[in-house]
Amino acid sequence: MSATNNRAVDISVIMLCQVFQTAATAGIALFVPSIRRDLGLSFTQAGTLSAVTVFCYALMQIPAGYLADRHGLKQIFFLGVFGTTLLCLTFGLVSNYWHAFLNQAASGIFHAFLFQAGLALLASWFGAQRRATAMGLSLVGIFSGQVLMNSLGPLLLNRFNWRFPFISFGLAGILASLIYLWLGQQSSHSDSKRLGVADAVRLFRYRFMWVCGIIQYIRLGIMAGISFWLPSFLIDERGLSLQETGVILAFRTLLIAPSNMLGGYLSDRLRNPTAVMGVSLVILAITAAALVKVTNVALLVGLIFLNAVFIQFYFGPIFALPVEKYGAHMTGTLSGFGNFFANLGAFTFTYLLGLLKDQTGRFEAGFYTIAAASLVGVVFTIWLEQMRRH
Repeated sequence: MSATNNRAVDISVIMLCQVFQTAATAGIALFVPSIRRDLGLSFTQAGTLSAVTVFCYALMQIPAGYLADRHGLKQIFFLGVFGTTLLCLTFGLVSNYWHAFLNQAASGIFHAFLFQAGLALLASWFGAQRRATAMGLSLVGIFSGQVLMNSLGPLLLNRFNWRFPFISFGLAGILASLIYLWLGQQSSHSDSKRLGVADAVRLFRYRFMWVCGIIQYIRLGIMAGISFWLPSFLIDERGLSLQETGVILAFRTLLIAPSNMLGGYLSDRLRNPTAVMGVSLVILAITAAALVKVTNVALLVGLIFLNAVFIQFYFGPIFALPVEKYGAHMTGTLSGFGNFFANLGAFTFTYLLGLLKDQTGRFEAGFYTIAAASLVGVVFTIWLEQMRRH
């Protein structure tokens, strides 16, 4: 098989496996009303099912990136895909809150292996001048899984119950992991330089990495908070049906994937990643604050879609900046550092929005918090550009 064919096959199989990375998370968010009734959960307990996943995922980011850089991307990626999809399947079998909680805690660990190794694998197949584009491509596979869950999930729920989508997606994901084990390869351009633990720990000494980490904290906090609680907001506070909500979420996800690639392309093309980041955060602040004030359904859907275009528009740039500065041989570790902070943000915002909903009875305070965090992100983006120039 030619090098070109190897590249096409490997990228395709990696993206196929990434389809299943967040399928369970999307399913939990979509089926929260049914899961809460069946397992007897409060809003706060439902929020912890997402929060514990991202908390464990966050803790494993740097270890997962380090292990991928040191011991091989293919092995770590396969471990992540197989473990994630097996736990997706078994989530469909849980019988109480603690079973679900422990399942999602373990799922967060394997998510980290899947994401870090997958991000580095895709980046290794592209040149340095297209790094942000390559890293943005990672989310296409991930969000494709969310589109499938949001579009097929309600149909499977009506035909069977909320458990069936998790079991069926889990079985399909296990099959995809075995296909990758058979066909997947590692790019000859990937850097196999051995890293020491000190190389990873040293990143905490750099102000540049801390500023990137804070922006990552805000980025995924916004993403996770809106994604997890938007279905409940639409159903509980705007009176939409589960089917209508599923369609809106599916189209929302369809917008996120290509806009993410466009953001990475513009960052590479303009050589100005911080401009892409700053514009995105300003628009996110405006749309998040407006969502809770709009009652007209057509206008509300328009705001949701506009927010979706920019919610991951700057994913590629913020991941590519540290690699640009410190070198491609540390792609996994650098990405793990950023995603560690990102998932602390996801944990914080997902839990906080559920808590504020329980305390106030509405999502208004939570969405205003997201808007304020976006503006804080703009300030840190300006600071990052100043450090980048000097």
